[in-house]
Amino acid sequence: MNDKPLTLITGASGKTGSRVAAMLRKNQYPVRLAGRKKPFSTDSGDDHIYFDWYDSTTYGSALKNVDHVYLVVPLMDMNPETVMIPFIKEALWSGVKRFVLLGSASIDEGGPIFGKVHQCLKELAPEWAVLQPSYFMENFTEGPHRETMKQLGKIYSAAGDGKIGFVSADDIAAVAFHALTDVVPHNTAHIITGPETFSYGQVADIISRILDQPIQHVSLSDEELKISMIRAGMAEDYATILAGLDVFIREEAREDQTTDTVLKVTGQSPVSLEQFIRQYMQGGEH
Repeated sequence: MNDKPLTLITGASGKTGSRVAAMLRKNQYPVRLAGRKKPFSTDSGDDHIYFDWYDSTTYGSALKNVDHVYLVVPLMDMNPETVMIPFIKEALWSGVKRFVLLGSASIDEGGPIFGKVHQCLKELAPEWAVLQPSYFMENFTEGPHRETMKQLGKIYSAAGDGKIGFVSADDIAAVAFHALTDVVPHNTAHIITGPETFSYGQVADIISRILDQPIQHVSLSDEELKISMIRAGMAEDYATILAGLDVFIREEAREDQTTDTVLKVTGQSPVSLEQFIRQYMQGGEH
């Protein structure tokens, strides 16, 4: 019988959730994959459970016998704390000891979207960690910039020449794995970045060189970026917040930082943007 803690993964089909689940399984930790879509994979050994943040009747079965929880906020919810804090309280009552929340380097404790959940964990959870990654490298391979590069040869942002410590989802997931499984709880927030910072213009130059095709960064106004997000199907209030983050990058250098978190927590150096592009963009992968 496996005496390792059972981890509930919310957002189990997402960029980090799927990777965290794979790492836990690889190391023989039992996982329960929670979400409204299933199955998440074809692995017959997976424990899938139907889970809906907005239906508290799904909480009990998701939490049964769970020791640790990986928390990913519900997509495009401006006030996720209204459902996540009651869930966290029920989890604590049912015996969950450790929580790891995926947040953002752009948003501080107490700030919008992730901030109140961050505060709640710090105050209530006996063991916790909040992951605050910089922007994902995967935004160029499976995220918002992929299609515009493919169709138009362009990357659009309102970040100007502001720099970002882009980080891979694999490195974020590796930090999450340790935060969930290390014997000593981390009980802290982790700012997670790659090894270097780049502006979107510099990223476009790197991709152009490696792929040997022209990719150009196009600077949008804040309003143009917001309108493009709304046209893509995003709610206006959420698009306003996200577009506003580019203002922080451009004018306050909010994301112009590198940390040693990945190396310190995992013992491995974070992948560089150039390594990432060579691995996932050359040869038409992704």
